[in-house]
Amino acid sequence: MGNPEVSVDRQVHAPLERVWRAMTDLESMPARLSGVEGVEVLTPGPFGLGTRWRETRRMFGREATEEMWVTACEAPTRYVAEADNSGMHYVSEFVLTETGPGRTNIRMVFSARPREGHRMPLLARLLGGLGRRAVAKAIEKDLADVAAHVEGRTA
Repeated sequence: MGNPEVSVDRQVHAPLERVWRAMTDLESMPARLSGVEGVEVLTPGPFGLGTRWRETRRMFGREATEEMWVTACEAPTRYVAEADNSGMHYVSEFVLTETGPGRTNIRMVFSARPREGHRMPLLARLLGGLGRRAVAKAIEKDLADVAAHVEGRTA
């Protein structure tokens, strides 16, 4: 089995720069994304290559905290965040593309693979079936929350 991967696209009615700012404002993430319960930024300064944070989410009914870091950043169109947990390496890539005046496509690609010397745990194996749909649904919800924020549909 290759690396499980989930890709989700979302069109938003907002300029690319506004979407970028919303997606990289880590301190505001818990207020903007319903799936995020807390964020602790670990590196000072603006968002970019090397930025690290701890993100607490509720997934599959349980709270989980992941330490994440930015491994690629091409503002304002792309960044990659990675995390390691329980023998797995996770990669989340975000690509923003202007699709028209005041319109932006957000693509998130999430992948998981075992770190060297580790077997693929159950969650990663599930990404091939039911788990893949659950992960896609969580990503879709995050992107819908971002869209609501940048389109001015939230307080």
